Amino acid sequence: MAIRIFHRDRPTQTMPMIASDARLVVWPGVGAWDANMNYVVMEPGEENVPHRHPVSEDTIFIVEGRGTIRDITNDRVLELEAGQAVFVPAGVEHQVRADRGVRIVSVGGPCPADVEMLRRVGAAVPDRP
Repeated sequence: MAIRIFHRDRPTQTMPMIASDARLVVWPGVGAWDANMNYVVMEPGEENVPHRHPVSEDTIFIVEGRGTIRDITNDRVLELEAGQAVFVPAGVEHQVRADRGVRIVSVGGPCPADVEMLRRVGAAVPDRP
């Protein structure tokens, strides 16, 4: 496979459970199994569906804004803001919330890809080669 370039404004899949504007940019649908790059915009007051990635670590870089992330597994709420990276260990249930009066723009995602979650929400995930 050759190097390819993808653009955040032309995603091949969206993920409404993450945010009304959650774009899968690099993911199994384009042939990337061990790297994921999602582009997510959460408007003020928006929050994603609590979820966990059983075998994937999730990394979220906050490009703009501020909010909180609920660590449901460990009963903690952490504030986040632009310039910070959030690391969620595999298996930890979590929820990102734009609950501090501004929108959040972030990039990142679970690695390796959480194929089971993607299929559960109806994403067209091919069989791994």
